[in-house]
Amino acid sequence: MQFNLIGPFEIVTDDGRRCVPSTPKVFQTLAFLLTRPRDVAPVDLLVQELWGKNPPRTALTTLQTYIYQARRMLVSEGLAKTGRDLVVRRSPGYLIDVEDDVVDSKIFERLVTLGQDDLREDRPERTLEHLDRALALWRGPVLSDIPAGDILAGRIARLEELRIWALELRIEAEHRLGRQRETIPHLRMLVSEFPLHEWFHGRLIAALHASGRRAEALQSYRDLRRILDEELGVEPAPEIQQLQQEMLSPRPPAPQDSLTATGRRQPNRLMPLWTTPDLIW
Repeated sequence: MQFNLIGPFEIVTDDGRRCVPSTPKVFQTLAFLLTRPRDVAPVDLLVQELWGKNPPRTALTTLQTYIYQARRMLVSEGLAKTGRDLVVRRSPGYLIDVEDDVVDSKIFERLVTLGQDDLREDRPERTLEHLDRALALWRGPVLSDIPAGDILAGRIARLEELRIWALELRIEAEHRLGRQRETIPHLRMLVSEFPLHEWFHGRLIAALHASGRRAEALQSYRDLRRILDEELGVEPAPEIQQLQQEMLSPRPPAPQDSLTATGRRQPNRLMPLWTTPDLIW
């Protein structure tokens, strides 16, 4: 079986059948537990997730009903054997007893970690292998069809941020392999999807310039400057402004290795995943 959280929530059985949400609160409870398999979610945290700061008086009883319905659904779909609960009561709350390798979000996290480690060890080709596998899991916004309380929303935001980090790592791996020109179409797509993300803009500008397309690079800089001014009232990062000055200089362009845009992170100072803010319990 496979539990897919990246995109609409679905449970895929061994024979390929797909179980999709029919009772939102039951699937919200399951999704919440699946973001941290085998970790106990305290009852009060589950109540807060399902009802916020004003739970009904019957919250505990209703939560138990949702847990019962989740267990019954897992058995009826053949995902759990009769007499063996996947959703387990464990003081002070509940956990879902499944391995990380059947939850797509956990597989995604592991592959991004492997890709980051490979890039740190200057193995960009292996980095691309891991990151391509990770990004292929992305079917759309995380848990797009599940209601999310504040805590689950924080966990979703972390995965969305991790996707951006994976995209950055992938672009950097391509550039280390000397494939600046090949990344231009992808970078154009990324600056459209993330218009306020200066790192992607900077990489696009650098890739265009390194490919001998100075006019397009300068236009991309002007586009970034306009977006930041209209949306935030700020100028581009100093490093990107410096890149623009280099493009305007009559001197020949710097070697490709030095064309580094640093909106957030410099590739020679990779941020380890464990320093990424953990937004949730």
